Amino acid sequence: MSLGFRRQLGTGLARFLSRPRAAQSVIHGLPGARLIETLRPGDVLLVEGDSRIATGIKYLTQSTWSHAALFVGPLAMPEAKGAAIPALVEADVVDGVIAVPVSKYTKLRTRICRPVGLADVDRRRVVQHALERLGQSYDLRNVWDLARYLIATPPVPVRWRRRMLALGSGDPTRAICSTLIAQAFQAVRYPILPDVSQVPSDRCDGCVDDILRVRHHSLFAPRDFDLSPYFTIVKPGLASGFDYRRLRWVDQATVSFPCLQLPERAGE
Repeated sequence: MSLGFRRQLGTGLARFLSRPRAAQSVIHGLPGARLIETLRPGDVLLVEGDSRIATGIKYLTQSTWSHAALFVGPLAMPEAKGAAIPALVEADVVDGVIAVPVSKYTKLRTRICRPVGLADVDRRRVVQHALERLGQSYDLRNVWDLARYLIATPPVPVRWRRRMLALGSGDPTRAICSTLIAQAFQAVRYPILPDVSQVPSDRCDGCVDDILRVRHHSLFAPRDFDLSPYFTIVKPGLASGFDYRRLRWVDQATVSFPCLQLPERAGE
């Protein structure tokens, strides 16, 4: 099979897997303006996708989150006719590494993960690292492997799932969504979920020091930013001030519930 034919076949498969499985309504009820007001450059936006490939990622990682994108701030984009609009950089299965407006994900369930204590200079380096990779292609080897696991197969042992996520070809000109962002933070030595080992310390007898070891970027999944102790979860509905006393509730006295008809059992 020629390289050109495999690439064409892989692109077709990517388009098929990226299609939504079914229409998904707004779940969190969060206006796009509120999301944009809350995001800061360097924030990671996790998305619960509704495509076929999203289903595969959520199954493999046993997580709600199937996609990750990095907020880079105002960016001039073609659809805005040259105007700067709030944008995310992501690795898309069809279009590769691209910039997209935040509004792309306002109808899906999302979560904002913010690095804690990241210096402004390093924040700018993280954003620049992602911007410099615009135009790179998506690693289609990742698509082939995910497609394989969408077919009905016996459950995959938990101990194998992490290794199955190391699906990229290792080609530095290709990326998948979580590895793109992991590399950006690793460029400034900001931890996500590093491997931690303990070594004896010279400070005192019995003391130990934690030594962090960088995990290979291909082993990261979107959920790792949610699980990381070095990222805080920012909820837009609370960040701008929340007062439960101002909520409007339906008067339960005016709400009627239909009676449930239980099926009759045999012999009754």
